[in-house]
Amino acid sequence: MRRDTGFPVADAENDFTRMRRQQVLSRLSTWLRREPDDVNIMLPFDEVVAALGWVGERRVGTQTIRLDSIVGSVDRTRDFDRRFRPTSARMRQRWQRLALAQRRGESVPPIDVYRVGDLHFVVDGHHRVSVAHALGLDVIDAVVTEVLTRINAHGIRHRGDLIVKDYRRLFLERVPLTGEARAAVVLADPWEYARLGEHVEAWGFRLMQDEGTFLDRAAIARRWFAEEYEPVVRMLRQADMVGARPETEAYMWVAGERYRLIRNHRWDDDVIDTLRATTEVPR
Repeated sequence: MRRDTGFPVADAENDFTRMRRQQVLSRLSTWLRREPDDVNIMLPFDEVVAALGWVGERRVGTQTIRLDSIVGSVDRTRDFDRRFRPTSARMRQRWQRLALAQRRGESVPPIDVYRVGDLHFVVDGHHRVSVAHALGLDVIDAVVTEVLTRINAHGIRHRGDLIVKDYRRLFLERVPLTGEARAAVVLADPWEYARLGEHVEAWGFRLMQDEGTFLDRAAIARRWFAEEYEPVVRMLRQADMVGARPETEAYMWVAGERYRLIRNHRWDDDVIDTLRATTEVPR
């Protein structure tokens, strides 16, 4: 709990000491709970944008943003943890000068951030963000530049989440689904995106062979979803073979079992009955 003495210099010193203590205790707590190493690590901007696929950027201007939306940095990921607590004492003097200025009501310039979805990454102003956290503020003024990406940033909380986003981005480059189809096809295991991409490409190749014509990736993705994915998922739901899993995982499982047991690529009620009778449906 923050307790002010009424003396700005002493309070600024106490602010820094408290933030450092919290950072050390947080690291200890993470170690004791055996949590992943990336829980308290600030998200690196370059890795996030690489995973999502950079498209472009646009200047938004000065806005007031929530502090809890600032989750990463462009180049200072080692100096602060995820909650912008200092990771060492070497920045004490600069940090305390800014804290003292804030406590005295002096004007503080807005920070510079990149916006990716609902997330913000600090370009300039790391110490100001840290001081704002220490003073219990909820918002801060920022000059915002929005970064546009191929896939959205929804679901990113830790560094490990970038693996899933990166594989999904690569999958959508191979299978360029759009709209509701894009939102419907979701997998938790990043490796499964590679397997599904190969599956769709093989389905598209068979389709072109059957029709004797060339189809681009967009056309194959559109027809695979409408002629293969949706009908199969509909049959699985009617047969009560989806369970609590996401429907894409159910599709992946049954597609693999179909070929392993029956050695063909057709879908009908007989195939579903055979799969139900000869395999245990995961739940």
